[in-house]
Amino acid sequence: MNYRHAYHAGNFADVMKHVALSLVVASLKRKETPFFALDTHAGLGAYDLDSIAAGKTGEYLDGIAKVLARPDPPTALAPYLTVVRDWNPDGGLRWYPGSPEVIRAMMRPQDRLALVELHPEDVVELRRRFAGDRRVGVHHQDGYLAAKGLLPPPERRGLALIDPPFEVKDELDRLRVALRRMRKLWPTGVVMVWYPIKGREPVRKFHQTIRDEGGPKTLAVELLTRPDDDPFRLNGSGLLVINPPWRLDEALAEALAWLTPVFAPVHGSCSLEWLIKEDD
Repeated sequence: MNYRHAYHAGNFADVMKHVALSLVVASLKRKETPFFALDTHAGLGAYDLDSIAAGKTGEYLDGIAKVLARPDPPTALAPYLTVVRDWNPDGGLRWYPGSPEVIRAMMRPQDRLALVELHPEDVVELRRRFAGDRRVGVHHQDGYLAAKGLLPPPERRGLALIDPPFEVKDELDRLRVALRRMRKLWPTGVVMVWYPIKGREPVRKFHQTIRDEGGPKTLAVELLTRPDDDPFRLNGSGLLVINPPWRLDEALAEALAWLTPVFAPVHGSCSLEWLIKEDD
C-alpha cells in the first residue's frame, strides 16, 4: 500500500510495457466485435511529470523523454506515441498516460474496460477521472482477486494486464496463483504480466514454473539497461504475454531493437523467448 507509481511514471519500464500494451490493443481492434480489458493494478490512470513526486526521481528523463527526443521511432511505436503526444498537444512533455488511459485512448464505443485498484486514494482519483465514461468501471479491491468476479467477460475476447508493485517478497508466487486462475477462467484472453528484473534466479524460476504448468503459447520479453547481477537494483523490465496476438513478437522485436540503445547504449540488451510455443 506504500508504493506510489507517480515516482516512476514514464521510466524505461513504463515505456516498454505501454508500447507492448498499445500493440495488443491495436491488434484487438482489427476485428469489429467488442473487446474487454482488465487492468488489475490501475494506479492513478495518468501522471503529472511536473509533480513533486516525478521531479524527485526524474526517472521519466531517462525514459519517455529520451524516446520523444529521437526523430526516428519505428512503426511499432506509433500507437503508443500517438497516445503520449495527444496528452501533450503543445509538443512538450507534461503528462504521462498510465495503462488505463492508454487503453481508453484506443478503445472504441463498443469496447469495455475494468480498472481495479486497492489504494483508497487512487480509487477516488480513478473514479473522478473516469466518471461519465460508461465503457469504464472502477473497482476497489485486490487486483489478484478481481479475476474471480470479472472473468470471463461476456465479450469473450480481450486482454488482462497484471502490473503489481512488487512490494512483497512473495509477489511472484501470488502472480503464479493469479495466472493459474485467469487461464482457467478465460483461456482465450490475452494476459500480460509485468515483472522487474533484479537478480536473474527469481525470474528463471518464474519462467520455469510457467513452462512446467503448460497452457497456451507464452512469450517472455525483456529489456535490460544494465547486467542483471545486482539483486538490489532495477536492472531491467520483463513482460509475459500469454496468447499473444499474431505477429506481436515481430512488432516487439522491432520496438526493443530501437528502444534498447536509446535507454542504455553501453550495457543495454533485449530478448524475446517463447516459454511455451504453439505446438508444445
